[in-house]
Amino acid sequence: MTEEIFICPEGSVGRVDKILASAFPDKSRSLIQRAIEKKMVYRKDGTFLDPKSKVIPGDELIINLVREQSVPLQGVKIPLDILFEDSEIIVLDKASGMVVHPGDGTKDDTLVHALLNHCPNHLCPIGAPERPGIVHRLDKETSGVMVIAKSELAYYSLIKQFSERKTNKEYLALVSGMVKGNSGQIDQPIGRHPKIRVRMAVVKNGKEARSEWKVISRYVEKYTFLRVRILTGRTHQIRVHLSYIGHPLAGDLTYGYKKNSIFNRVMLHASLLEFTHPKKLKKLTFKSEPPKEFEERINLLKPIK
Repeated sequence: MTEEIFICPEGSVGRVDKILASAFPDKSRSLIQRAIEKKMVYRKDGTFLDPKSKVIPGDELIINLVREQSVPLQGVKIPLDILFEDSEIIVLDKASGMVVHPGDGTKDDTLVHALLNHCPNHLCPIGAPERPGIVHRLDKETSGVMVIAKSELAYYSLIKQFSERKTNKEYLALVSGMVKGNSGQIDQPIGRHPKIRVRMAVVKNGKEARSEWKVISRYVEKYTFLRVRILTGRTHQIRVHLSYIGHPLAGDLTYGYKKNSIFNRVMLHASLLEFTHPKKLKKLTFKSEPPKEFEERINLLKPIK
C-alpha cells in the first residue's frame, strides 16, 4: 500500500471527502469516497473516517489514494441482439436484467463482457478500463436500443452528440396512476438524493433535466402507458421525473412503486435512438419493439376505450 501524510491546509473546514477532492483534483470523487469507505483514510491517531467526517486546518491524515490495479476483462459468450454493426459502431437491443458495465457487486455477465467476446480487440479502449466503447447507458432493468463505439472516432463523436443533445431518445413507460392530460413536459433539476446516496432526486441545485411525455393509453387498473422523450440525459431521469409527478414506473420499487405480483421488472423500454453516423455523417434511426415479457405484462391490463 502507498500511504502518505496529508495535513489539511488553511481554509479547509468541512467534509473530508470534499477537502480531499479539492486537494487532489486529479483523483475522481468516487475514488476518494471508496478509499475512505475502505478505511484507507484515517487520522494520525488511528481513528477511521467516513466521507461526511469533518476536518479542520492542521488535521493530520494518513491517506492512500492509489487506484487499485484493474484486472483485464475477459469476454464471455452471452447472446446479443445486434441491430446494426460496422467498423465504427454497434447498435444493439439490450435485454432487461443485463448490467451495462462492471462495477461494485457485478459479475462477469455484463454487456461489456458480452461485447468483448463478440468483437475482441475491436472496442474503443478510451475511458474507464471497465467501460470500453460505452458512450451512454441503460439501467439494469431497462431494455432497448443502445449504441456502442468501436473506434476512437466514433467514441468522441457520440460523446459529443449526447452531451450537445444532438441525439433523439424515446422510451415506452408504463406508470402507476391515471396521468392527467394527454401530453406534457417535466422540467426539474436532478441530482444525488440528499439522504439516500444510491438514488437520484429532484433537487434545487441539481443538473438541468427535461422530459416530454405523451399518453398512449390508459387502463382500468389505474395505469397509464406513455411515450417519453428525454431532452437531457441524467442518471435515472425518467424514473425520477415520473415519480416526482406522482406516477412512478410500474415495477420500480426504488422510486415509489408499491410491490405486487404483476410486474417483475421496471416497465421502461428504450424504443428509439437517433444519431449521426460518426464517419458517414448520415442520420441513423433505430427502433426496438418491447420484449415479450414487457408485452405480456401490458396485455394483462384492460384498456379504457
